[in-house]
Amino acid sequence: MADLRALFSSNNPPVADEAFTNRERQWDVVAAALEQHLRHIGGPGFDVEDLEAPRTNVLVFHGVGGIGKTTLSRKIEAALTPSGDRPAQWGAPSWTERLLPIRIDLARSASAGSDFERVILTIRLALAGTPGRPLPAFDVALRQYWEHTHPGEPLDEYMRRTGLMGRFATALPQQLQTAVGEAAALLQLPGGAAAGQVAGALVQGLRERRERARALAGCSHAAGLLEATPDLEALSYYPHLLAWELSRLPAKHQVTPVVLLDTFEDTADRHRDAERLLQRLVYLMPNVLFVISGRSRLGWADPALHGQLDWTGPAAWPGLSPAAASGGRQHLIGDLSPEDCDDHLARRLVQDGEPLIGPGIRAQITARSHGLPLHLDLAVARFLEIRRTRTPELADFDCSFPALVARTLSDLTPQERHVLRSVSLLDAFDLNLATRAAGLDQQAPARRLTERPLVTENPYALWPYHLHGAIRTALRDDRTEDHWTPGDWHRAAGRALAALGEQWTAATGSAPSRMLLVACLRQGLRLARDHRLTDLGWLTDAAHAYTDDSVWEPLAPAAGGPGTGGGGQDATVGAGGDGTGLQTAADALAELLTAIARRQHENRARTAERLTAVLDTGLLDAELTTLALYYRAKAHKDLGRTPESRTGMQQVADAGGRLAPKAHRGLANLDRISGDFPAALAAVPTLGWKGRHHRVAGDIHWPHADLDRAITSFEAARAEAEHHDAPGERAIAQVRLALVVSFADPARASDELDLAHQYLAPLDQRATLLLAHIAALAKDAGHPDVPGRAHTLRREITDAGLPWLIRVLEIGLAFHHAVRDEHQDLNETVDRLHSLTGNGDFAYFTDIAAAMGGLPHLPRPTVRWLDGHERVRERWHALVTTRRARLDAWS
Repeated sequence: MADLRALFSSNNPPVADEAFTNRERQWDVVAAALEQHLRHIGGPGFDVEDLEAPRTNVLVFHGVGGIGKTTLSRKIEAALTPSGDRPAQWGAPSWTERLLPIRIDLARSASAGSDFERVILTIRLALAGTPGRPLPAFDVALRQYWEHTHPGEPLDEYMRRTGLMGRFATALPQQLQTAVGEAAALLQLPGGAAAGQVAGALVQGLRERRERARALAGCSHAAGLLEATPDLEALSYYPHLLAWELSRLPAKHQVTPVVLLDTFEDTADRHRDAERLLQRLVYLMPNVLFVISGRSRLGWADPALHGQLDWTGPAAWPGLSPAAASGGRQHLIGDLSPEDCDDHLARRLVQDGEPLIGPGIRAQITARSHGLPLHLDLAVARFLEIRRTRTPELADFDCSFPALVARTLSDLTPQERHVLRSVSLLDAFDLNLATRAAGLDQQAPARRLTERPLVTENPYALWPYHLHGAIRTALRDDRTEDHWTPGDWHRAAGRALAALGEQWTAATGSAPSRMLLVACLRQGLRLARDHRLTDLGWLTDAAHAYTDDSVWEPLAPAAGGPGTGGGGQDATVGAGGDGTGLQTAADALAELLTAIARRQHENRARTAERLTAVLDTGLLDAELTTLALYYRAKAHKDLGRTPESRTGMQQVADAGGRLAPKAHRGLANLDRISGDFPAALAAVPTLGWKGRHHRVAGDIHWPHADLDRAITSFEAARAEAEHHDAPGERAIAQVRLALVVSFADPARASDELDLAHQYLAPLDQRATLLLAHIAALAKDAGHPDVPGRAHTLRREITDAGLPWLIRVLEIGLAFHHAVRDEHQDLNETVDRLHSLTGNGDFAYFTDIAAAMGGLPHLPRPTVRWLDGHERVRERWHALVTTRRARLDAWS
């Protein structure tokens, strides 16, 4: 369609073009990825059994719901089918290899197990029509799984019931049974043998290296897969057999499957169970190209998912990393990407063969549009209007368009307009939140608004609805007849803040949700700060709840909201954390919580500075001031500033209130650190759960080598944390338990450390994670690689600003040298500890290190042991002797 506005814009109009494309770019991406995949698997160095090579066999298209991902997936399937209908603008493919597109919509099932079964059966069903060599090893394994997991249920009946019917639906059950029968005959088993019997005989034959067995399943991992319990976990590894057998097809029958997994977001759940199974499928079939479409990017290249998925990080998935170059394998569809916006603007107006809109202005328009096509059209119209009288400048497009708001509001009822402005204050919302923020009694206007195309829905999110970014930005500059005054925005912000508080408060009365707490805090802090709300109300309680369990999700709210003139970009509150940017109590609270959370990623000295800056503003009330004092005192403790820490803890304890138990625990810990164990132990009965009494007791007993009592204490601490649904405290107790066990029982310590890392995986606890690494060193004491690992760990601890952990590390290293009877190294370690504990903190560590090797050492006079210095020496030396005997037995 011609752009008539451009045509009539001047006596010398530019050439105008409708530049939107019909997914040509996405097809180019698919074609390039497929060509690269075919070259890779056809190369001499490709080995389908290589389990360590980076995986490049996945391509991801992601975007908001309803934007055309499913349509694109179907178009790709058709384009790869020899007789399929390929859009003319996509062009002819350049490859000649035979492809087998297999499209699977993951939205059709409800559970991880049935969903994954359907995926495997669909792939095998598609291959049922592939001529050439059969797939005996995989078919035997699949038949064994079916007989074990679905006893008495015929496979063809299951496929009919679940809708897995197709061209080869009747052939697949027969092929599986034929594979079992032929394998039984080749292995000389009686007729009618069950798949489990055939698998057992095949495993035995492979173990004995019989030619007949190896002819059936020569894959090096076949025996291990076939002898595993044929459950869902084993099924997720069977694709390795399928990939191996596909790679062995004769040249004239070779086929390259292209599996299109659509609606991938339907696999997501809290524990990533379904995603883990599908990731194995992709990883174990490197000769198959997977094209995945869903609402979100795949996070497989994120190392933070280690422990939740089997293979994570950019080394395993180089194309999925956000840092991947132009050849990256994750592509946004939906609203136009920045590149598509720029391409559209460059091609929309052309004069003398060159783009009329320069690159600087195109970049400005693109950034302000949030990919919204309407914004681009309005920007082009503005460019033509300005061009009539002067040359357009960059500043002309640092704006939103009232026309965008006018068009958006034109067909809305007055109530819907009111709700729209109210929810523009929120990053996301549900019907109840939208209704409360608007101050209405009925949800109907909010429900009608959510049905408009300007609201995007993600049914899997905590709050399912959010406004398009360009619309939210434009509402700040609303100049329509019924636009809001600053007072209207301020009152609406107060209503939205109260509504968030009501949601969180209602949830805490029944089933507390950490996700809801963090989400409410993020939105609430931004509202209170950007609109200068003076009554923080529920935010104070939420701040304490946030800090209670040591999980530390990031909280820095986005800067700027409607009516504030802010840019809407994520920003840490405060001007560099020095307090100069803090003007309101909300500013100070946001910076306080950010500093507390960021201490997991910053040196503790930086944390102390930021908290001091917050306290110096005087903006916090008494209750929040004690929160800042307490965490500054904790930072001082971690830094070895014992007097400052004791002063802060005493201030918080004297103030009473909800943090007093934690402050009393802090004082007890400081007594222990200074070596006054009787005083620390005397405080334990007064601490209770809030003061973490069991953990404090364990920390007192393990320096005495009284490991049975320490283990009992930490087990009790873990159990109590589980009872109170406190995953952060549970992880802390578990790591301390693993540390104690590491000195006494390396075999059990391995299990305890595995459990500790499972607990730590979803958390952000830097000090606790480093302590777990120290426990691993103690567990491995006597092995030659311990000093090298300790050197690396010492550097990480130093960077974190946690000198107290250096002393614990030295104890682990002393244990290693004592076990190996390395007197010189042990003496050097004792000397280092003597220097590190010169201020009296952890002075007893020097005594412990010397006792391990039986070295003569005068006990520090400041240390008051519970049962005498000599008994402590005997117990630590006995642990060394026991470890030596264990290592001698192993060698």
